[in-house]
Amino acid sequence: MLEAPVYNMDGKKVDTLKIDETVFGGTVNAALVKQAVVSHQTAGRQGSAKTKSRGEMAYSTKKMFRQKGTGNARRGSRRAPSLRGGGHTFAKRPHHYTNQMPRKMKQKALDSAILAKLMGNDLCVVKGLKIDEPQTGIMAGLLKNLDINRTCILALDERDRNIFLSSRNISDLTVRTAGELNAHDVATRMKMIVTSEAMEKLCNRQSGDTKGQAE
Repeated sequence: MLEAPVYNMDGKKVDTLKIDETVFGGTVNAALVKQAVVSHQTAGRQGSAKTKSRGEMAYSTKKMFRQKGTGNARRGSRRAPSLRGGGHTFAKRPHHYTNQMPRKMKQKALDSAILAKLMGNDLCVVKGLKIDEPQTGIMAGLLKNLDINRTCILALDERDRNIFLSSRNISDLTVRTAGELNAHDVATRMKMIVTSEAMEKLCNRQSGDTKGQAE
């Protein structure tokens, strides 16, 4: 069983959550996590780079100058890649970089990323996270109370407008709901904060009974 500390909004440890590692696959599949991260990054590539080949250059097909008698190297087409303004030898073409992964592989990669955070003591649970009105200082104070000064992802049970608005000006903080989490977001952040409700949802995602119990 793995243990995750439970804190309140003031950063004080109030409980400990015991989590069965088998809920998240039992072992960390680093290769699968990397594949998911690369797949996510390639999906974000625009892939619109394009250059013109010699066949696409808008030049006359007339020979530049006569073959002999000028003292110059013989030249034919003005579109030749060896000339300035000519076409590219290996012209770039728009390319689709997306590399889709099956849904179950994505899920297992996410489980491994979360398990790695648990095993590395980089995941903590926050109880009673609630903001009455948008205020960046509240979220900044929470991070300070939890002694988090690195990139961090916050997982919520459901979308909360006040928390999203309070977090958007903090560059190192990413907010997602439990259903929106992906392996890339979890693996590329140094720390992870999960609300107690979101943690329960994550633990119960694949099993019908509660695998995470507070003691």
